[in-house]
Amino acid sequence: MQTILVVDDDREIVESISIYLRAEGYEVLKAYDGLEALDAAVQKAVHLIVLDIMMPQMDGIETLLNLRKTKNIPVILLSAKSEDADKILGLTAGADDYVTKPFNPAELVARVKSQLRRYTRLGSAVETENKIIVDGLTIDTEAKTVTVDGTEVKLTPMEYKILELLCKNRGKVYSADAIYRAVWNEDTVVSDNTIAVHIRHIREKIEINPKEPRYIKVVWGIGYKVQ
Repeated sequence: MQTILVVDDDREIVESISIYLRAEGYEVLKAYDGLEALDAAVQKAVHLIVLDIMMPQMDGIETLLNLRKTKNIPVILLSAKSEDADKILGLTAGADDYVTKPFNPAELVARVKSQLRRYTRLGSAVETENKIIVDGLTIDTEAKTVTVDGTEVKLTPMEYKILELLCKNRGKVYSADAIYRAVWNEDTVVSDNTIAVHIRHIREKIEINPKEPRYIKVVWGIGYKVQ
């Protein structure tokens, strides 16, 4: 049985969502703020989180950022705000979907099912002690080598670091600035084109058809992720 963690400071909303999810055969865990959510995600295996943004103690965005440090499970954000900027903020932080309140519970359940199917089908990146494996792509983090379908490809040090970052955090969207800060370890604002050039070079080396990438995807207006 798959377990869904529902997080919202409005207990009526949590209960309503829980009723619909249980009717579909899911086990439901409940939390009412971000700190409770993080604790619940550690205490028990959770397959998906429905997470409200506006909460006391720790809001949904901060909770999501903390969660993404260790877990790559699907997260659907709930918010009373429908502006594009809020959606972009949530997706950039690592959310997989965004639902605006008020919502139809049946639609939310359908989105839960969709995310779980996608997650089950694609799986998360497999990380062993020294290797990260994403489908046919393997990164040896000790030897600093990359192979695609058994063939080694040569990346520059920066290209390697960008690819390793995205593969380690499969499904998470990184803006150009976030990639720059993580890889170059600097806070300087960088032109999006600088990162775009590196991404293009990586694609040319790891993709069969760079115009129809298998690994690195563009989330338009937001950034990049490994699918």
